[in-house]
Amino acid sequence: MMDNTSAINLANNPVKHGRSKHIEVKYHFLRDMVNKERIELSHCKTEEQLADVFTKALTGERFDFLKRRIGVVSLNEV
Repeated sequence: MMDNTSAINLANNPVKHGRSKHIEVKYHFLRDMVNKERIELSHCKTEEQLADVFTKALTGERFDFLKRRIGVVSLNEV
């Protein structure tokens, strides 16, 4: 799940684009996996992007929301 529609379109379209030639080789892995039908990329609204809890600086409220969505609980709550 990703929130970048352009990246999904680029991965799903095996045609080489002049504007995409600058992309590093390691990023072509996703395109290869999509072409081999090993993974499927789908759009996820930015507000629902659970990976943000691991990759971005967040407000306390946003952090708590995403933490609950991925199932992290305090040991006191168990």
